[in-house]
Amino acid sequence: MNTIKHTKGFWSSIVLAVVFAVVVQFLITGGSLNPFYVNTLFFIGINIILAVSLHLIIGITGQFSIGHAGFLAVGAYASAIITMKLQLPFGLALVVGGLAAAVAGLIIGIPTLRLKGDYLAIATLGFGEILRIILLNIDYVGGASGLSVSHLTTWPWIAGCMLFTIVVINNFTNSTHGRACISIRENEIAADAMGINTTFYKVAAFAIGAFFAGIARGLYAHNFYIIQPSNFGFLKSFDILIFVVLGGLGSLSGAVISAILLTIISTFLQDYPETRMIIYSLVLIIMMLYRPQGLMGTKELTSFFKGRNSAKGGNIQ
Repeated sequence: MNTIKHTKGFWSSIVLAVVFAVVVQFLITGGSLNPFYVNTLFFIGINIILAVSLHLIIGITGQFSIGHAGFLAVGAYASAIITMKLQLPFGLALVVGGLAAAVAGLIIGIPTLRLKGDYLAIATLGFGEILRIILLNIDYVGGASGLSVSHLTTWPWIAGCMLFTIVVINNFTNSTHGRACISIRENEIAADAMGINTTFYKVAAFAIGAFFAGIARGLYAHNFYIIQPSNFGFLKSFDILIFVVLGGLGSLSGAVISAILLTIISTFLQDYPETRMIIYSLVLIIMMLYRPQGLMGTKELTSFFKGRNSAKGGNIQ
């Protein structure tokens, strides 16, 4: 019964999100939304995809990766090459960008996922920096000057990719494969002893997370006209990591909420970068002191509604 209620709550949220996306599209088409707010919505959608993709790797599987920027770089450049160099459709570019990032996830995942904790973090960080340096020295994609990209990203593309990402990650998490990943997070030795192929599931989580990260950065690349290797430094990985940690490790809802909140804060403070970093730091310090489990912990929004319904049922009885 609890699973059924959770499923109903999740799909109700998705329906509301679809309605919201349709309303926003009508407002954009009618010119009622200021371009500044439209761009903020674009940022929010892209950051939600990034947060949810890293949530699968860190929050569900428990693999501490800080090399997500490397997957972003692969996805952005692969999608840009498809549209700008090969003149192929934007939809295909997003798919290719996601697949290229997934391959990069396999390349980094297979040799490094025997590592744990700090060692894994250092390995993934090194991977991201290696990719950035390689891109700096490839003239085909513009080197340090970057690659010019046409503006092809629209709200339907962002909303569609965002909802698709959330649905896939949620369904994966609630499947037997997702439960295997959670068991690895809780106790990898015990999971291995129970016959779970821990290496396979860790690599699969890396590849799936990297796939959606590549799609997100493909959307970003085709919204801002130019991409440069400097956009994919290790600080970008930390930005996404903050989304997941602030929302609560293991909470999909938390990752979405924190991505929305921090994107809005960053957007309205973009003229004051020093202030933005101070606020980021204060938020993290306060969270670590008073709520180290994050905003949502490991709970989802649907669990709160379930609690309310149970309380009402008890009163009726």
